[in-house]
Amino acid sequence: MAQFFEPGTDTNANFANSVAGQTNSYFLPAVYSKKVLNFFRKASVAEAITNTDYEGEISAFGDSVRIIKEPVISVSAYTRGSDTTATKLTDQEINLVVDTANAFKFVVDDIETSMSHVNFKEVAASSAAYALRDAFDAAVIAAGFAGLSASAPNHVLGADDDTTGTVVGTYDEAGKSINLLINDPLDVLAHMAKLLDEQNVPEEGRWVVAPPSFYEQLSKSGSKLLSVDFNAGQGSIRNGLVTSGLLRGFSMYKSNNIAATAAADGKILAGHMSAMCTAQTITSTEVIRDTDSFGDICRGLHVFGVKVLRPEALVGAFFSLAVGA
Repeated sequence: MAQFFEPGTDTNANFANSVAGQTNSYFLPAVYSKKVLNFFRKASVAEAITNTDYEGEISAFGDSVRIIKEPVISVSAYTRGSDTTATKLTDQEINLVVDTANAFKFVVDDIETSMSHVNFKEVAASSAAYALRDAFDAAVIAAGFAGLSASAPNHVLGADDDTTGTVVGTYDEAGKSINLLINDPLDVLAHMAKLLDEQNVPEEGRWVVAPPSFYEQLSKSGSKLLSVDFNAGQGSIRNGLVTSGLLRGFSMYKSNNIAATAAADGKILAGHMSAMCTAQTITSTEVIRDTDSFGDICRGLHVFGVKVLRPEALVGAFFSLAVGA
């Protein structure tokens, strides 16, 4: 575009200001990037910590998968000539029901489509897919906490209270949260691992999901196990996985999708891959014309179900980071 100056204007001064001060937009061509500045996205962990074997068996909201639990066979001593007692087998079933549905819907105007220098539909669809995955993560983690066994055995350590424990090495003081200022987080993990050991939970496939505040305390511990220097350079976080190695036998995941506590500073969930199962699918995505404007409506439906199969393979803990009453 040509630059025109009003009569009597000092063109040399005007040009100098435009170049030196970079204030005259006529001399600064606009550059339209084809790259999009995306949102910061929370790491997804749900699929990494659950059994997803049943995903291919669902197709719509309301579908259910009947899961048969392995029977328990009794073994008894035998002496020659004596009768033996047969175990009567029953097919104990657990139903995984696809009972949750989330949807997205947005409109892209024709003018936006024709003038945009990026594929706006594709960008918006990516954002919508992430939002669905984020909601799925939060629901799965919440189901894990809800499925914790609070009796025989008690796998809920500490309490959702701002009153903190005072005894080092004790993680179940009545009505008190675990005080991470006096208890090393690694010791808490070791105790959670012991509870799983006592239930014969396999060591391979164990995991922990914790909020950033827990990992901050963990990084302060003397072990330095989260340091990149002690982790063969694998310190980056991918899908919430904090370290390529194991801590106290657990794969460590970080998530901001853990629901807020009522009084404690935070909570963590530990378990095994077999503890929960999930099934999810995008049942439909479609693009239709908007009858009220000149544009396209893009929408999609995501359905899923989550079920706790083995509550004995889950352990939860409430913690505090300050000295309470």
